[in-house]
Amino acid sequence: MKKDKKMFILIEAVLGSLVLVLAFVMLQEKNEKEKQKIAVIIENSDDNQWAGLKYGLKKAAEDRDVELSVTSTGPTLTAKEQEKLIRQEVEGGADAVILQPVVDRDTEKMLQEAERELPVMLIGENPVKRKESTEIPVVRPDNYAMGRKLAEELLKDYNGHLKGKSLGILNREKESEDIKQRKKGFEEGIKGKGAEFVWSYFIAADHEAAEDLEKQPEVDFVIAFDDDSLTAAGNCAASNNLHGALVYGIGHSTEAVYYLDTGAAECLAVPDEFQIGYQSLITLLEQMEQPFKERNSHEISYAVIRRENLFSRENQEILYTMSQ
Repeated sequence: MKKDKKMFILIEAVLGSLVLVLAFVMLQEKNEKEKQKIAVIIENSDDNQWAGLKYGLKKAAEDRDVELSVTSTGPTLTAKEQEKLIRQEVEGGADAVILQPVVDRDTEKMLQEAERELPVMLIGENPVKRKESTEIPVVRPDNYAMGRKLAEELLKDYNGHLKGKSLGILNREKESEDIKQRKKGFEEGIKGKGAEFVWSYFIAADHEAAEDLEKQPEVDFVIAFDDDSLTAAGNCAASNNLHGALVYGIGHSTEAVYYLDTGAAECLAVPDEFQIGYQSLITLLEQMEQPFKERNSHEISYAVIRRENLFSRENQEILYTMSQ
């Protein structure tokens, strides 16, 4: 009898443990199902220039325990293609989207449709200007200030004047609002300093036209306003195909840093892509938690890096995030 009683108690204990395990598993599954899903749509998503951005997004997702997915995209997107991708993400269960908007005549319509579907956070610049209270929030560096700073660095190297010097301007084929702001800052920064703008050249997103860069007239400086253009110019300079022109520009990839390190570029303004990724996700989640709160945009810092301070302590963190 005692033996039967012990067996009964043992069986009850085992069953009780199984119930607890099952309850724990069900709770975990429930929690996983309830995780918010955030989709990220950027052009050329597998390109290494986005390493810092994606690392920041990943860290923010871990800190806030949300599910993050970066949509696979090619080097070019249209607004209609972005709209289609957003719909696909909504159908796949996305609760919100972080979007790098393309430059397109249909961009405003695409953003209006996206806002009807789910909360939206922009990175880069907002190409659609509305009243400040109704603008979609955006996380970006101060693009005008970066362009202006690049002009200051160039002037510093030549005692504040560029009389008799010539420049070539290099940027992406589609001039996004952030590139326009960078150019504006640079051009206003060297206004009246004697420099002559000789040419402007556009790099396709897939770099197909980069080999024609060497055919441009000789200039003293090539100024590149985005990572694709900077790496194209650096590659051309490294092959001695820029006729001795010095490269100053804006970039945020390990390839851009490589060209700086090897002397193919003189000066690099580097937006903190890690913070852009991290802040965009955190801000989006805060706005989802408090939908009636005023929507705020954020400006992120940038660094100016030269070969001599490339591996300084203050630049270590930004270089580390690029390589993740």
